[in-house]
Amino acid sequence: MDGLLDLSLFLLATFAAALVAGLAGFAFGLVAAAVWLHILDPVQTTALIIGFGLVVQGYAVWKLRRALSLRRLLPFLIGAAFGVPAGVAVLEIAKPAWVRSGVGIVLVLYSLYALARPAFKPIEAGAAADAGVGFLNGMLGGMTGLAGILVTIWCGLRGWNKDEQRAVFQPVGVAIFAMSALWLGAGGVVSADTVRLFVIGLPVLLVGTWVGLKLYGSLDETGFRKIVLILLLVSGVALLF
Repeated sequence: MDGLLDLSLFLLATFAAALVAGLAGFAFGLVAAAVWLHILDPVQTTALIIGFGLVVQGYAVWKLRRALSLRRLLPFLIGAAFGVPAGVAVLEIAKPAWVRSGVGIVLVLYSLYALARPAFKPIEAGAAADAGVGFLNGMLGGMTGLAGILVTIWCGLRGWNKDEQRAVFQPVGVAIFAMSALWLGAGGVVSADTVRLFVIGLPVLLVGTWVGLKLYGSLDETGFRKIVLILLLVSGVALLF
């Protein structure tokens, strides 16, 4: 990254991504990467998404701590613990472009259908189904870095309210980011320059997260659902193009 303009773009993207993540509970990486990949190399972008993602999601989870239920979370976390290494293994033999395109098509079709049809009948499911979704979500996170997309969709299909949804997909996102951070740290790919950017961007990140959470508090259930579906649609389009 060179010059004041690049630094300004980095900080602006960090603020915008944190605001979106604070508001909707996910999509930090998609918003940030749209700008960062033009001024940072892919390794730095990945490391900063994971590092900042841990802060954003961790802070938001703390704010929602009264809504957390370990009994509800555990199947998703167990599934994710097996899914992440499986996703990394699949990535080594699959073509990443095909994976991204396939996931992008599913997200676009689902979000368009859900936006056109305002109400779903909630799905009744047990811990085994939740663990299965957690596993698939972990695989997707290991392959693409999208830590909470499938769990976000599943929580909406289960018919949970906005606090219940975020109390599931945000802790799952934190767990997947943490697993990825351990892999990155063990691989020695976090440079001194990346650490410097993390420190510079941290205050802006915290302000953006705070503003996003304030906006989240003013949303009703319908507004939250629409924002989530629109972000899923944007995520799908970004993966395709």
